[in-house]
Parts: sequence; C-alpha cells; structure tokens
Amino acid sequence: MPDLRIIEGKYVRDILDQPSALRKTLRKLGPPGDLKRLAAKLNRGQFERIVLTGMGSSFHVLHPLNLALVDAGFTALLVETSELIHYANRLFDGKTLVVAVSQSGESAEMVRLLEINRRQSPIIAVTNSPRSPLATEANATLLTQAGKEFSVSCKTYLTALLALKWLGDVLCERNLRITRQELAQAPLAVECYLDNWKENVRTIAGQLTRIRHLFLVGRGASLAAVGTGALIIKESAHFHAEGMSSAAFRHGPLEMLSRETFVLVFAGDAKTRELNYRLWQDIREKNGKAETVGETGSGLPYCLPAVPTSLLPILEILPVQMITLALAATGGREAGRFELASKITTVE
Repeated sequence: MPDLRIIEGKYVRDILDQPSALRKTLRKLGPPGDLKRLAAKLNRGQFERIVLTGMGSSFHVLHPLNLALVDAGFTALLVETSELIHYANRLFDGKTLVVAVSQSGESAEMVRLLEINRRQSPIIAVTNSPRSPLATEANATLLTQAGKEFSVSCKTYLTALLALKWLGDVLCERNLRITRQELAQAPLAVECYLDNWKENVRTIAGQLTRIRHLFLVGRGASLAAVGTGALIIKESAHFHAEGMSSAAFRHGPLEMLSRETFVLVFAGDAKTRELNYRLWQDIREKNGKAETVGETGSGLPYCLPAVPTSLLPILEILPVQMITLALAATGGREAGRFELASKITTVE
C-alpha cells in the first residue's frame, strides 16, 4: 500500500474543505435585480441564444446547465472561450446572452472576451474572484465562496456547479425556495463521501497497479466529470487520462482494452443509465478493467450518496479526486503541485 503522507498537502486540504465551500456559496446565493432582469428578458424572447463559455474545468462545468437550458426550450451553445473569441465572435450582439465561467476571472481568454465583446452582449459571470475583470465588467455576477485554492480545481469546481444549478433555475424562472432546499443536500453528501477518503484512495491504488491507459466516459451531465476528471488526473498526478462520451468510446478506443486499461464509467441519470451499464459490462467481458460511478457503484470508492439527479454532477467528481490522490501516492509525488503550469493561465 502507498504511503499517503506524501500526498497530504495543500491539495488534499482543499478537497476536504469542499463541504464548507459549498455551504458558504449556498448562503451567499441570491438573485440580484440585474440577474432577475436578464432572466425576464430571456423569457420574453429578447435573447435569441445563450452562449456558455469557459476554459478547462470552467468549460466542462457548464455541461449540466447547457442541457437544462436546452430542455427548457432555449437555444444554448456551449463554446470554449478560445474558440469563441477567434472563430465565433460574430455571436457577440444584443441578441446573445453570455454566461462566462472563470475561477480567476482574469485568464487570458476571458480578458480577450471582454475586449472583443465591448458590452455588445450582456454577460453573466460566475467566478471566485470578486475584483477580477470578469466580475467587475459583467452585467450580473454570481460569486462562489471557495476561498483561496492551492492549484488543481476542486472546491472552485464544486461551488461553480452549485452556482450554475442556481443560475439555471433563475433563468428558467423556477421556484428558488425548492432549489435552495435541494442544493442544501450537497454539502452533507460530499462530507459523507469524504469521510472515507483514505480508505478509498488505498482501494483505488490497488486497482490501478500496472494500469497504463485510463479513460473516463459518460453521457449527458456526467460529461462535466468526464472532462474535468481527465484534466485533473493529468494535472495532479502527471498520469495521462482521456475523457469522452460513452458512445465515442465504442467508436475506436474500445480496441485498446487490455489488463493495462482502466475505464471509469459514469452511470449518470435514468435516461441513458442502462446504456452506460451495458458498456461497463462489455468492457469487462472483453478483458478490460472497469468500474461504474453512481448510487449503486461497482465498488465502495465509486458508490455515491443518494441525492436528487440534479446534484449528481457535484458528487461524480469525488471518485476522480480519489484517483488523483492514489496515482500521486503510488508515483511518490505530492498530488496537485504544479511544476510547469500555473493556477491562472495568462498567455493564450
């Protein structure tokens, strides 16, 4: 078993601080007048589209909101900020409402977006930095309360998911009292899972022995954990991982299955859960190693507390965080300590 003392640094403390960050964010959430006004204009048909944008985990975190808006009948476009500013900037006009997510609010792409937009499109910002360019120039701002974060996105990611669930219900003019009651279940559920973090890390470390190829797959809102999970594994443990939809995995990567390949399958919501379970079973039948993440996960580290479906994205990333710690521990490195990258990307 790996010695966990090497990983017990600032990144682990950020992970364990996630329930507190969620509680603080929920307490501060409220629809200010400017956000209500934008929601009213949206529901009167004064915006033709909603563009959702961010980079890295701040891009992946938008998957659940994108699906919720489309399901509510709005035209929503999910576009990485680097692509939006260079190849889709014609979308900036008075008929477009922009939802921009950035933990720092000052990444190179987000600053460029503000320069190019020139207040043509109203912007709703979701950020952890109240004095950032994004927060100060946006038409409405939702501030997460994650506090300072050491390196890899963890508590900023979870609090952004919570804020975006709130934002989606504001934009869709749902009953926010019910929304708040639902969101109040998230901190306790995360706390419950993290109570066993050391046992989960040790179990996963044993499962990943001699693994060379790691895939994360899912559908729908689970694509948030799929994309962010692959990103943070590379950042935290310097181990290559790839995230994609469950369907895309069948279109080629299935050929890579072996005893050196590990696939983490997110069960997701009821709409496509059976398809995901079928993929998990097929992988195991073809000599690959696979586990499922969900309320009935295939092993203790992958079993999530029972929560409303809308809160699943908040919990789904937790087993991936445990994977980052397990890989770092077995590799003899402190998880989450950057050597080449930086917390804020200031160069395009």
